Amino acid sequence: LTCSQVTTNNLPTPTVPTMPPNANISRRSNGLASKATVSTQDLDNDPALQSVRTLKSLKGTEIAIDGVIYDIADFVHPGGEVVKFFGGNDVTVQYRMIHPYHTGKHLEKMKMVGKVVDYEAEYKFDTEFERDIKREVFKIVRRGREFGTPGYFFRAFCYIGFFFFMQYNFATSTTFFNYNNWYESGVVLAIAFGIAQAFIGLNVQHDANHGAASKRPWVNDLLGFGTDLIGSNKWNWMAQHWNHHAYTNHRDKDPDSFSSEPMFAFNDYPPGHPKKKWFHKYQGAYFIFLLGFYWLSTVFNPQVIDLRQRGSQYIGFQMENDYIVKRRKVAIALRIMYMFLNIYSPLANNGFTMATAGIIFLMGVSESITLSLLFSLSHNFENSDRDPSAEFRKTGEPICWFKSQVETSSTYGGAISGYLTGGLNFQVEHHLFPRMSSAWYPYIAPTVREVCKKHGVNYAYYPWIWQNLISTFSYMHKAGTGANWELKPLSGRA
Repeated sequence: LTCSQVTTNNLPTPTVPTMPPNANISRRSNGLASKATVSTQDLDNDPALQSVRTLKSLKGTEIAIDGVIYDIADFVHPGGEVVKFFGGNDVTVQYRMIHPYHTGKHLEKMKMVGKVVDYEAEYKFDTEFERDIKREVFKIVRRGREFGTPGYFFRAFCYIGFFFFMQYNFATSTTFFNYNNWYESGVVLAIAFGIAQAFIGLNVQHDANHGAASKRPWVNDLLGFGTDLIGSNKWNWMAQHWNHHAYTNHRDKDPDSFSSEPMFAFNDYPPGHPKKKWFHKYQGAYFIFLLGFYWLSTVFNPQVIDLRQRGSQYIGFQMENDYIVKRRKVAIALRIMYMFLNIYSPLANNGFTMATAGIIFLMGVSESITLSLLFSLSHNFENSDRDPSAEFRKTGEPICWFKSQVETSSTYGGAISGYLTGGLNFQVEHHLFPRMSSAWYPYIAPTVREVCKKHGVNYAYYPWIWQNLISTFSYMHKAGTGANWELKPLSGRA
């Protein structure tokens, strides 16, 4: 699907005053088209930048942006202390994606202590497409209004209430095998509780851990612990998910793209690639069943002990700073609480039998399928850009980050789907504006489509979820068999 093929919903798009999306654009050239924006005479003469190091030498209280090293040990960030989560890493892309109103003055608030010699920009920002899409979207969502709306918080608290109701019933039930009242049976409780957990993952913790639920950091921090209430971990989730957003579908840097390997492959590897297995040719038929084990692999994942998310660690993301180390005990305590409530308690109340264990596993499968299948739709579909950095590797020229976000993502349905999935059906809009509350995505989607059409950027839109689902199954089959790499004969009339 391209922009010329999408249908636009007649959603309200009120006109409101807006600030320019890049207030200092007239003072900067397209700096990221070179290897480092900081290589200017003024910065080279700054005594604070005379320390020249490599990215691997960054300390736990340091971050690098556009090749400049900043010490954030004493930096008071308006978004809260969570900024220190990224200590020890190059966060150029993460910074740009989460600060849509970026100007040079933002970075002046941090202490510059040096620069790195091995920084290379794969992505470029401040392109014409980026400026245009920001300009139009910010006419709809004014600055400072991009956080959760009253409607969002109403839905969030409904989902939270449903979750705690089901949590209480599942942890205290002694009627798993009493079928006199069907709604008290373990099967019904397991399926309902699994869905309740998925709703927290989709509608509550997701916005919060993006810093998008509220402008108050403590609200985001509190709601973000919803991740731990459903068997995962807030900080490991952030490590994987923020890198996924920064490098969507990047075959070497997106942790989501290779997280399922070797069991099945989201990446469309060419025939003969060492990561391509013989059984992948059948993955179109079996990958959905393996997604059902997502809960099991998460709850019993030892990564909660050291808070080193292995996918992010694989791409070089450092997770040894004091901010993360100090939270390991909290993460372990929350996991023990989860396992006590949802594994030990049901077994103690209904018998330490395989049947009870089966009910617990059913709960996990219910949560897993609801969550992971919806996430799988977002970037794995026919004609998605599965290798957005290919042009950079060929030419050395950075690619437009905003364009890559659109062409690696899909959107399906409308507002009602958004209310159920936490706006994850608006995956294009979410990846363009990851710190905007999902409540706004139905309103900006038509404008995003129009701007994409204007700039010739491919926008994949499916009016119904089943259409996206069919496309995902088709893609997974072709990625497994290598069909996309086969030479197709020319056809046509003479």
